[in-house]
Amino acid sequence: MPAKQPVKVLVDSPADIPLAWARELDIGIIPAFVNFGADSYADDGIALMRADFYRRLAEAKALPTTSAPPAAIAEKMMTDYLEKAEHLVVFTVAAQFSSLYNSIRLAAEHVDPARITVVDSGSVTMAEGWQVLAAAKVAANGGAKDAVIAAAQGIRDRVRLIAAIDSLEYLRRGGRVSWALANVGAFLQIKPLIEVHEGEVETVGRVRTMSKATQALVDLARAAAPLAHLSIMHTHFPEGAARLQAALADVSPAEIMIGDVTTAIGTHIGPGSLGVIFVREK
Repeated sequence: MPAKQPVKVLVDSPADIPLAWARELDIGIIPAFVNFGADSYADDGIALMRADFYRRLAEAKALPTTSAPPAAIAEKMMTDYLEKAEHLVVFTVAAQFSSLYNSIRLAAEHVDPARITVVDSGSVTMAEGWQVLAAAKVAANGGAKDAVIAAAQGIRDRVRLIAAIDSLEYLRRGGRVSWALANVGAFLQIKPLIEVHEGEVETVGRVRTMSKATQALVDLARAAAPLAHLSIMHTHFPEGAARLQAALADVSPAEIMIGDVTTAIGTHIGPGSLGVIFVREK
Protein backbone atom coordinates (compact mmCIF):
# COMPACT_ATOMS: atom_id res chain seq x y z
CA MET A 1 0.00 0.00 0.00
CA PRO A 2 1.46 3.44 -0.95
CA ALA A 3 2.28 5.85 1.86
CA LYS A 4 -0.40 8.33 2.73
CA GLN A 5 0.02 11.93 1.65
CA PRO A 6 0.20 14.31 4.66
CA VAL A 7 -2.81 16.35 3.48
CA LYS A 8 -5.52 16.10 0.87
CA VAL A 9 -7.86 18.94 -0.07
CA LEU A 10 -11.63 18.82 -0.56
CA VAL A 11 -14.02 21.57 -1.57
CA ASP A 12 -17.71 22.17 -2.21
CA SER A 13 -18.98 22.53 -5.77
CA PRO A 14 -19.81 26.28 -5.65
CA ALA A 15 -16.04 26.91 -5.86
CA ASP A 16 -16.44 26.24 -9.61
CA ILE A 17 -13.06 24.52 -9.97
CA PRO A 18 -12.82 22.94 -13.44
CA LEU A 19 -13.07 19.18 -13.21
CA ALA A 20 -9.81 18.66 -15.13
CA TRP A 21 -7.91 20.77 -12.59
CA ALA A 22 -9.57 18.97 -9.70
CA ARG A 23 -8.59 15.58 -11.14
CA GLU A 24 -5.00 16.68 -11.73
CA LEU A 25 -4.58 17.68 -8.08
CA ASP A 26 -6.93 14.98 -6.69
CA ILE A 27 -9.25 17.55 -5.12
CA GLY A 28 -12.45 15.98 -3.83
CA ILE A 29 -15.58 17.96 -4.78
CA ILE A 30 -18.59 17.71 -2.50
CA PRO A 31 -21.64 18.70 -4.54
CA ALA A 32 -24.36 21.09 -3.54
CA PHE A 33 -27.80 20.14 -4.85
CA VAL A 34 -30.33 22.05 -6.93
CA ASN A 35 -33.99 21.08 -6.65
CA PHE A 36 -36.74 21.66 -9.21
CA GLY A 37 -39.76 20.63 -7.23
CA ALA A 38 -39.35 16.94 -6.43
CA ASP A 39 -36.41 16.57 -8.84
CA SER A 40 -33.04 16.91 -7.13
CA TYR A 41 -29.71 17.12 -8.98
CA ALA A 42 -26.11 17.15 -7.82
CA ASP A 43 -24.42 20.41 -8.81
CA ASP A 44 -21.60 18.60 -10.58
CA GLY A 45 -22.15 19.68 -14.19
CA ILE A 46 -23.07 16.10 -15.06
CA ALA A 47 -26.38 15.25 -13.40
CA LEU A 48 -27.78 18.51 -14.78
CA MET A 49 -25.87 20.17 -17.61
CA ARG A 50 -25.61 23.95 -17.32
CA ALA A 51 -27.50 24.61 -20.58
CA ASP A 52 -30.34 22.34 -19.43
CA PHE A 53 -30.38 24.07 -16.05
CA TYR A 54 -30.82 27.55 -17.53
CA ARG A 55 -33.50 26.32 -19.92
CA ARG A 56 -35.46 24.90 -16.99
CA LEU A 57 -34.79 28.02 -14.91
CA ALA A 58 -36.33 30.25 -17.61
CA GLU A 59 -39.38 27.97 -17.90
CA ALA A 60 -39.95 27.33 -14.19
CA LYS A 61 -42.95 28.97 -12.54
CA ALA A 62 -41.16 28.80 -9.20
CA LEU A 63 -37.44 29.18 -8.63
CA PRO A 64 -35.54 25.99 -7.85
CA THR A 65 -34.00 25.70 -4.43
CA THR A 66 -30.44 24.85 -3.52
CA SER A 67 -29.34 22.69 -0.62
CA ALA A 68 -26.38 20.99 1.04
CA PRO A 69 -25.80 17.36 0.07
CA PRO A 70 -27.17 14.53 2.19
CA ALA A 71 -24.79 13.92 5.09
CA ALA A 72 -23.88 10.48 3.75
CA ILE A 73 -22.35 11.96 0.57
CA ALA A 74 -19.95 14.29 2.39
CA GLU A 75 -19.11 11.65 4.99
CA LYS A 76 -18.29 9.02 2.37
CA MET A 77 -16.01 11.35 0.44
CA MET A 78 -14.18 12.32 3.62
CA THR A 79 -13.83 8.68 4.63
CA ASP A 80 -12.49 7.74 1.19
CA TYR A 81 -9.95 10.57 1.19
CA LEU A 82 -8.74 9.69 4.68
CA GLU A 83 -7.59 6.41 3.15
CA LYS A 84 -5.13 8.48 1.11
CA ALA A 85 -4.06 11.18 3.60
CA GLU A 86 -3.26 11.73 7.24
CA HIS A 87 -5.34 14.91 7.32
CA LEU A 88 -8.00 16.63 5.22
CA VAL A 89 -8.50 20.35 4.72
CA VAL A 90 -12.02 21.00 3.44
CA PHE A 91 -12.93 24.41 2.00
CA THR A 92 -16.47 25.72 1.78
CA VAL A 93 -18.41 28.65 0.40
CA ALA A 94 -18.84 31.52 2.87
CA ALA A 95 -21.03 30.38 5.75
CA GLN A 96 -23.21 33.49 5.31
CA PHE A 97 -24.24 32.35 1.84
CA SER A 98 -25.12 28.71 2.35
CA SER A 99 -25.82 25.88 4.74
CA LEU A 100 -22.93 24.00 3.12
CA TYR A 101 -20.38 25.15 5.69
CA ASN A 102 -22.41 23.90 8.62
CA SER A 103 -23.38 20.68 6.84
CA ILE A 104 -19.76 19.88 5.98
CA ARG A 105 -18.57 20.83 9.47
CA LEU A 106 -21.06 18.42 11.01
CA ALA A 107 -20.01 15.67 8.59
CA ALA A 108 -16.37 16.20 9.56
CA GLU A 109 -17.22 15.94 13.25
CA HIS A 110 -19.01 12.68 12.58
CA VAL A 111 -16.17 11.16 10.52
CA ASP A 112 -12.95 12.13 12.34
CA PRO A 113 -12.72 15.69 13.73
CA ALA A 114 -9.08 15.24 14.77
CA ARG A 115 -8.05 14.62 11.16
CA ILE A 116 -10.33 17.03 9.28
CA THR A 117 -10.10 20.83 9.26
CA VAL A 118 -13.00 22.74 7.71
CA VAL A 119 -12.17 26.23 6.37
CA ASP A 120 -14.79 28.87 5.52
CA SER A 121 -13.34 30.50 2.38
CA GLY A 122 -15.26 33.74 2.93
CA SER A 123 -16.31 33.76 -0.70
CA VAL A 124 -17.73 31.73 -3.56
CA THR A 125 -17.01 30.58 -7.12
CA MET A 126 -13.37 31.01 -8.17
CA ALA A 127 -12.60 33.47 -5.36
CA GLU A 128 -12.89 30.29 -3.32
CA GLY A 129 -11.49 28.14 -6.13
CA TRP A 130 -8.15 29.96 -6.45
CA GLN A 131 -7.64 29.54 -2.71
CA VAL A 132 -8.27 25.83 -3.00
CA LEU A 133 -5.99 25.36 -6.00
CA ALA A 134 -3.12 27.06 -4.16
CA ALA A 135 -3.73 24.87 -1.12
CA ALA A 136 -3.95 21.68 -3.21
CA LYS A 137 -0.64 22.40 -4.95
CA VAL A 138 1.10 22.69 -1.58
CA ALA A 139 -0.62 19.49 -0.41
CA ALA A 140 0.42 17.63 -3.58
CA ASN A 141 4.05 18.54 -2.81
CA GLY A 142 3.80 17.03 0.67
CA GLY A 143 3.03 20.21 2.60
CA ALA A 144 1.72 20.02 6.15
CA LYS A 145 -1.72 21.23 7.22
CA ASP A 146 -0.56 24.69 8.33
CA ALA A 147 1.29 25.26 5.07
CA VAL A 148 -1.73 24.18 3.05
CA ILE A 149 -4.02 26.59 4.91
CA ALA A 150 -1.44 29.39 4.69
CA ALA A 151 -1.28 28.99 0.89
CA ALA A 152 -5.02 29.50 0.67
CA GLN A 153 -4.85 32.51 2.97
CA GLY A 154 -2.19 34.08 0.76
CA ILE A 155 -4.66 34.01 -2.13
CA ARG A 156 -7.57 35.11 0.03
CA ASP A 157 -5.71 38.30 0.95
CA ARG A 158 -5.25 39.22 -2.74
CA VAL A 159 -8.43 38.05 -4.49
CA ARG A 160 -11.38 40.15 -5.66
CA LEU A 161 -14.72 38.97 -7.04
CA ILE A 162 -16.75 41.59 -8.90
CA ALA A 163 -19.87 40.80 -10.89
CA ALA A 164 -22.38 42.61 -13.07
CA ILE A 165 -25.94 41.36 -12.57
CA ASP A 166 -28.05 41.54 -15.72
CA SER A 167 -31.45 41.39 -14.01
CA LEU A 168 -32.70 41.79 -10.43
CA GLU A 169 -35.69 39.57 -11.17
CA TYR A 170 -34.20 36.31 -9.94
CA LEU A 171 -32.89 37.92 -6.76
CA ARG A 172 -36.37 39.35 -6.18
CA ARG A 173 -38.05 36.00 -6.79
CA GLY A 174 -35.66 34.42 -4.32
CA GLY A 175 -36.47 37.05 -1.70
CA ARG A 176 -33.04 38.68 -1.83
CA VAL A 177 -34.13 42.14 -3.00
CA SER A 178 -37.38 43.97 -2.47
CA TRP A 179 -40.17 44.30 -5.02
CA ALA A 180 -39.56 48.05 -5.10
CA LEU A 181 -35.85 47.79 -5.89
CA ALA A 182 -36.40 45.07 -8.49
CA ASN A 183 -39.12 47.07 -10.24
CA VAL A 184 -37.07 50.26 -10.24
CA GLY A 185 -34.09 48.31 -11.55
CA ALA A 186 -36.15 46.85 -14.37
CA PHE A 187 -37.69 50.20 -15.24
CA LEU A 188 -34.34 51.97 -15.38
CA GLN A 189 -32.46 48.98 -16.79
CA ILE A 190 -29.99 49.20 -13.91
CA LYS A 191 -27.16 46.67 -13.88
CA PRO A 192 -25.70 46.58 -10.38
CA LEU A 193 -21.99 45.89 -9.91
CA ILE A 194 -21.38 43.88 -6.77
CA GLU A 195 -18.30 42.75 -4.90
CA VAL A 196 -18.17 39.65 -2.71
CA HIS A 197 -15.62 39.75 0.10
CA GLU A 198 -15.37 37.96 3.42
CA GLY A 199 -18.96 36.79 3.38
CA GLU A 200 -20.37 40.21 2.50
CA VAL A 201 -21.96 41.48 -0.71
CA GLU A 202 -21.46 45.16 -1.45
CA THR A 203 -22.76 47.25 -4.34
CA VAL A 204 -19.78 49.00 -5.91
CA GLY A 205 -21.54 50.64 -8.86
CA ARG A 206 -24.61 50.86 -11.05
CA VAL A 207 -24.72 51.22 -14.82
CA ARG A 208 -27.48 51.21 -17.40
CA THR A 209 -26.27 48.61 -19.92
CA MET A 210 -24.30 45.37 -19.92
CA SER A 211 -21.86 47.03 -22.32
CA LYS A 212 -21.03 49.61 -19.67
CA ALA A 213 -20.98 46.92 -17.00
CA THR A 214 -18.46 44.93 -19.04
CA GLN A 215 -16.27 48.00 -19.41
CA ALA A 216 -16.44 48.60 -15.67
CA LEU A 217 -15.26 45.03 -15.03
CA VAL A 218 -12.42 45.54 -17.50
CA ASP A 219 -11.38 48.77 -15.81
CA LEU A 220 -11.37 47.19 -12.35
CA ALA A 221 -9.31 44.20 -13.48
CA ARG A 222 -6.85 46.41 -15.34
CA ALA A 223 -6.40 48.63 -12.29
CA ALA A 224 -5.31 45.56 -10.30
CA ALA A 225 -2.68 44.38 -12.81
CA PRO A 226 -0.29 42.63 -12.76
CA LEU A 227 -2.49 39.63 -12.12
CA ALA A 228 -1.40 36.23 -10.83
CA HIS A 229 -4.70 34.55 -11.69
CA LEU A 230 -7.85 35.52 -13.57
CA SER A 231 -11.26 33.91 -13.95
CA ILE A 232 -14.07 35.16 -16.13
CA MET A 233 -17.35 33.71 -14.95
CA HIS A 234 -20.78 33.98 -16.54
CA THR A 235 -24.30 32.68 -16.16
CA HIS A 236 -25.06 31.11 -19.54
CA PHE A 237 -23.56 34.13 -21.33
CA PRO A 238 -20.52 32.81 -23.23
CA GLU A 239 -20.52 35.62 -25.78
CA GLY A 240 -20.25 38.18 -22.98
CA ALA A 241 -17.41 36.21 -21.41
CA ALA A 242 -15.61 36.10 -24.76
CA ARG A 243 -15.84 39.88 -25.12
CA LEU A 244 -14.51 40.30 -21.60
CA GLN A 245 -11.64 37.92 -22.32
CA ALA A 246 -10.68 39.82 -25.47
CA ALA A 247 -10.71 43.13 -23.63
CA LEU A 248 -8.38 41.74 -20.95
CA ALA A 249 -6.08 39.76 -23.23
CA ASP A 250 -3.09 42.01 -22.70
CA VAL A 251 -3.23 41.81 -18.89
CA SER A 252 -4.37 38.20 -18.61
CA PRO A 253 -2.02 35.76 -16.87
CA ALA A 254 -1.31 32.38 -18.43
CA GLU A 255 -3.74 30.61 -16.11
CA ILE A 256 -6.97 32.27 -17.27
CA MET A 257 -10.14 30.32 -16.64
CA ILE A 258 -13.57 30.89 -18.19
CA GLY A 259 -16.56 29.14 -16.71
CA ASP A 260 -20.33 28.96 -16.48
CA VAL A 261 -21.15 29.68 -12.85
CA THR A 262 -22.38 26.84 -10.68
CA THR A 263 -26.13 26.26 -10.64
CA ALA A 264 -26.12 26.97 -6.90
CA ILE A 265 -25.35 30.60 -7.80
CA GLY A 266 -27.15 30.78 -11.14
CA THR A 267 -30.40 29.95 -9.37
CA HIS A 268 -30.24 33.26 -7.55
CA ILE A 269 -28.95 35.63 -10.25
CA GLY A 270 -30.32 34.11 -13.44
CA PRO A 271 -28.77 34.10 -16.91
CA GLY A 272 -26.86 36.89 -18.60
CA SER A 273 -24.54 38.00 -15.79
CA LEU A 274 -20.75 38.40 -15.90
CA GLY A 275 -18.00 38.42 -13.31
CA VAL A 276 -14.25 38.78 -12.98
CA ILE A 277 -12.29 37.10 -10.24
CA PHE A 278 -8.66 38.10 -10.12
CA VAL A 279 -5.72 37.58 -7.80
CA ARG A 280 -3.13 40.33 -7.70
CA GLU A 281 0.53 39.46 -7.91
CA LYS A 282 2.30 39.58 -4.57
